[in-house]
Amino acid sequence: MKSNKINYVIVGAFMLVMLVGLITAVAMLTGRTGAADTYYTVYDNVTGIKFGTQVLYEGYPVGQVEEVKPIEEEGRMRFRVDMSVQQGWTIPDDSIAQVAAPGLLSAITVNIEAGKSPTALAPGERIKGQAAANLFAVMTSVANDVGELADNSIRPLLDNINRTVDSFGSLLEKGAQDLARELMALTLDLAQRAPKIADNIEVLVAKMNESTDQLQAFLNPKNREKLESVLDNLDTAADGFAQLTTDLKETRQVLDKVLDSVGTVIGDNRLDVEKSVVDLRYVVDSIARHIDAMNQNLEGAARNMYEFSRQIRQNPGLLLGGTPPEDAAADR
Repeated sequence: MKSNKINYVIVGAFMLVMLVGLITAVAMLTGRTGAADTYYTVYDNVTGIKFGTQVLYEGYPVGQVEEVKPIEEEGRMRFRVDMSVQQGWTIPDDSIAQVAAPGLLSAITVNIEAGKSPTALAPGERIKGQAAANLFAVMTSVANDVGELADNSIRPLLDNINRTVDSFGSLLEKGAQDLARELMALTLDLAQRAPKIADNIEVLVAKMNESTDQLQAFLNPKNREKLESVLDNLDTAADGFAQLTTDLKETRQVLDKVLDSVGTVIGDNRLDVEKSVVDLRYVVDSIARHIDAMNQNLEGAARNMYEFSRQIRQNPGLLLGGTPPEDAAADR
């Protein structure tokens, strides 16, 4: 009998020890290991917060949530969360109680972020609350905004672009060929006129050179009989220059038409424009081959005319075949 009683006592004592150990372990897990101070905070949303939710101070467990109850504040419904914290724990009055989850699958906790104020909250006072950011809610809101943007902005924009492209394509089909033909005709006309203009310039230069040579010869009083011939040549050169001016005016009108047409067609008919540019390059090359000779002849003619006019101003009698004045002869 004594042996049975001893066994019962041993088993009972073991059960009591295990029960005490279980209670201690639960108290350790909940942060309630002794006397506690009560604080509270207020949230707009308390998803995941309930009795027993762990309260952390900068990640260190200091207590648990005791009660969650709705209250009316500032004309709307909010939720008061009462928390028990280890007695004597110092919490600055600018601390923030933030609802957080340490990991994606972790339980919700109330983490008190310590403030920098030297003044501590008294037990029973309110800690500023900050709700947790809901990642899935934000993603849903962004998805809704993207869907609304696609329906109300992107689709109408694409419809407008399609209509514009269709209208532009129809315009090109109707008018591009006509504009291209007109541009080709103007370019060919310019190419045909350019050699004629170059020939007229060469003829003019030749006549001016011939007239200059004759004027220099007329500086000799013995050649006064050729003055009338020189004047006739000057009249002929003037007529040629007037004809050249007329041709240049016609060419300018043609160029104006070409520029107006090119400004409209060049952006939409690049292939035809490139072909026209090839023809235009041929015309420009033809003019460039003769421009040096033209400049030299014009420069020589200008110098001869300047010398002739200078001598006439010094001694107008040279035109009538007179002899130079005595002072001019002495100077020479």
